[in-house]
Amino acid sequence: MTSAIYTGTVVHQRFRPKPHHLRYRVFCLSLDLDELDGLSQRLTLFKRNRFGIFSFHDADHGALDSEASLKDWVYGHVRSLGHDTAGLKVEILCYPRLFGYVFNPLTVYYCGDAKGQLVAILYEVCNTFKERHTYVIPCLGQGETVRQSCPKAFYVSPFLPPEGDYHFKLTPPAERVSVHITETLPEGKVLFAGFDGTRVPLSDKALLKMLLTYPLMTLKVTVAIHFEALRLLLKGLRVYSHTPAKHRVASSLSGVAAGGD
Repeated sequence: MTSAIYTGTVVHQRFRPKPHHLRYRVFCLSLDLDELDGLSQRLTLFKRNRFGIFSFHDADHGALDSEASLKDWVYGHVRSLGHDTAGLKVEILCYPRLFGYVFNPLTVYYCGDAKGQLVAILYEVCNTFKERHTYVIPCLGQGETVRQSCPKAFYVSPFLPPEGDYHFKLTPPAERVSVHITETLPEGKVLFAGFDGTRVPLSDKALLKMLLTYPLMTLKVTVAIHFEALRLLLKGLRVYSHTPAKHRVASSLSGVAAGGD
C-alpha cells in the first residue's frame, strides 16, 4: 500500500517587512487515488465521501460543479501538459477531515507515469475566502529533490502583496517527505513555508494515535492562521485588501520546472 501518514513540523518564516516565525507539529495523509475506496472499506476510522473520525471528501479538492471525478480532473491537467495518462499514479498530500472539518492551505498532487517517473506536480492552494487555485507544473527531470517555480496568481495572505513568485523544493513521499516554498518579490525573499514529515504506516491503530496526539488538529490549523494574523496586525504589517476571485476555483498551466538533485 502506498498511502501513509506523515508526522512532522510546519514552519513559516517571514523575512520582510518585519520578521515573524511560527512552528507547529502536525500530521498529513499521503493518499493514492486508486486506494481510497479500499482504505474506506478496510479501515474503521477512515472514510471516503462520508462522515468518519478521519475522512477524505473529493468535493474538498479539484473542480466544483463538475461531473468529472477528482481523478479525471487530475488526468485532464496532466494531459494538458502533453502526457499520456495510461498507468498514471496520483498521490495526494493533504490534511484529512477530522470529525467532518478540514481546511487545507495547500494540497500537493504527485503525478507519476507507469515507469514511476514524476511527470507533473499540482499545487492546490486554498484561502480563507473559500477560493482555491491550482498551479500545474511539469517535471523536467527526476531526482531525490524536485525544484519548480511559477508566478503567484492567487490571493492567500492579507499581509503579502498579490504579485510575486513561488519557488518549490520537494522531496516526494517515501520514508520522508518535504515541501518547501519560498515566496519572492523583486527586492528578495518575503516568506518561507515548509513541511517535513516522517512516514508512518496507515492503520486504524496509527490513526487512533494521531487522534490522541493531535486532537482537533484540523480545527487548530484554522485557529492558528487567525492567531498568527492577529500577531502580524499587532506588529503593524500592512494589510492588502482582498478582491473576490472571478472564479472561486481556478487553475493555471504554468511554471518553470528544473531537474532534480
